[in-house]
Amino acid sequence: MALGGKRAEAARSNERVFLTGDGIPLTARERARQLLEITEKRDIAMDNYSLGGVVEELEHRMAQLLGKERAVFFATGTLANHMSVRLLAKGGRVLVQQESHLYRDEGDCAQRLSAINLVPLAPNKATFTLADVQEQVEAAEQGRVVMKVGAISIESPVRRQNGEVVPFSEMKAICEYARKRGIGTHLDGARVFLAAPYTGVSVKQYASLFDTVYVSTYKYFNSNFGAVLAGPDAMLKDLYHERRMFGGGVPHCWAEAAMALHFLDGFEQRYSQAVQTAEDAFKRLTKETGVEVRRIKPGSNIAFLRLKKAGADQAADRLKTAGVTVEAPKAAGADWCEIAVRTNETILRLPADEIARRMSGALRVG
Repeated sequence: MALGGKRAEAARSNERVFLTGDGIPLTARERARQLLEITEKRDIAMDNYSLGGVVEELEHRMAQLLGKERAVFFATGTLANHMSVRLLAKGGRVLVQQESHLYRDEGDCAQRLSAINLVPLAPNKATFTLADVQEQVEAAEQGRVVMKVGAISIESPVRRQNGEVVPFSEMKAICEYARKRGIGTHLDGARVFLAAPYTGVSVKQYASLFDTVYVSTYKYFNSNFGAVLAGPDAMLKDLYHERRMFGGGVPHCWAEAAMALHFLDGFEQRYSQAVQTAEDAFKRLTKETGVEVRRIKPGSNIAFLRLKKAGADQAADRLKTAGVTVEAPKAAGADWCEIAVRTNETILRLPADEIARRMSGALRVG
């Protein structure tokens, strides 16, 4: 492709809105270009087996944002969640949401590799309640063989429940009860930065309830991989030994840490603006076309466009042609379907009225 063609392609890419994920879908070329730009603007100190350098800088920054004493970088959220409940449970049971990533998507790693008994609660729901927790704790302690609940893990927002958030008041009640009973608490906050603008609860407020919290660095901070686990210094200061024992001692993670730090700078302000832009665009779309925008309550960055099933696939194709990429429609009844739309930073590439105009024309409604 000629240089002029590459520039035109880049310009078109910078105007395209992707309503398909939590972060910015960077191509290999865009990712390489972004990393080169980062290294040209600032000195990047390399790490050694995920220790020191810019990795340590990311850990310090995340610990501050989350209000914790220490943070540790992991290659995956699966390992971060596993290490947290391994430390907190102390041989006891761990209460989890049945629909959580820890229970449904991590290959029973905590059970198989650390002999931890995960007790799943609230099937097909985003969360369990304080009453559910009390029932499990009392049942364990009053059985013929006395058991102990060692930890409670809560994921929020819940991916398998379309980004539904656990109410802050319920989290607070559960964590206060757990603290009084000497039960450890962990927040799977992979997407917690996405929840804050919708709930009005800051990331630090969420994290303050829990002993440990995990945040993803690739879902919306756009690294290729990575996770940060934050918590008390006494618990995490030597965790790199177990990280390596479980195969997480990656030789060099400086590129991922540098990318995450780059997008972490100013993210909360940019994302709040993205949420406002998306909400404005959806309101305009509803007013101008009559398309229903269904929200999860209490929810986060996922909404649904409700369309007549006839012609929905063509509508999705027209949206892509108009510069707005969406997921494939899914049936939502005999005559209707829904298109999931996710708010991310690419929404800031266009004003709300332009996004609404493009979507309105592509949907051909009203």
